[in-house]
Amino acid sequence: MIERFYQAWCGVRRRLRRQWLRFRGVRVGRGCWIQAIEVPRNPWDVVLEDEAALDNHVVLLTSGERRAEPRIRIGAGTYINRFTMLDASDSIVVGQRCMIGPSCYITDHDHGTQAGQSVGSQPLTSAKTRIGNDVWIGAGAIVLKGVTVGDGAVIGAGAVVTADSPAGAVVVGVPARVVGHRQ
Repeated sequence: MIERFYQAWCGVRRRLRRQWLRFRGVRVGRGCWIQAIEVPRNPWDVVLEDEAALDNHVVLLTSGERRAEPRIRIGAGTYINRFTMLDASDSIVVGQRCMIGPSCYITDHDHGTQAGQSVGSQPLTSAKTRIGNDVWIGAGAIVLKGVTVGDGAVIGAGAVVTADSPAGAVVVGVPARVVGHRQ
């Protein structure tokens, strides 16, 4: 009896969370499973397609002026595990049916590094980041600006992806490199 009540209460909380995100401006598709996530600013810059699943402590952070195109788009059926952050100033697109492990970081920008100026006062440099369909990103991986991860690729746990990864590639290491292909 208590277990059923708890499950029902969790379902109500998820529905309320989805409604709250929609009220704030996040475009939430049908059947999304959303735990306690954070959208600290610019919620209108986030699109969650049907049946996307975001676990606890996922952060969807966007920066910049309001525009027509969203900065973060998460494809249908994609699962993002705990403590993962997507940090966008231009565009991060995650394809359909992806699995992103815990404690990952995906970004589309970094700061300038010119000498004689503090790093924090330098402008951001941005380049679109794209994760293809059916991609698996292992725990603790980092995907940096301007990277395209091809459909069906596997990114190993702890990898730092600084360059494009072809479709079906198995990519590991720091910096990440192709070590094989899915059969």
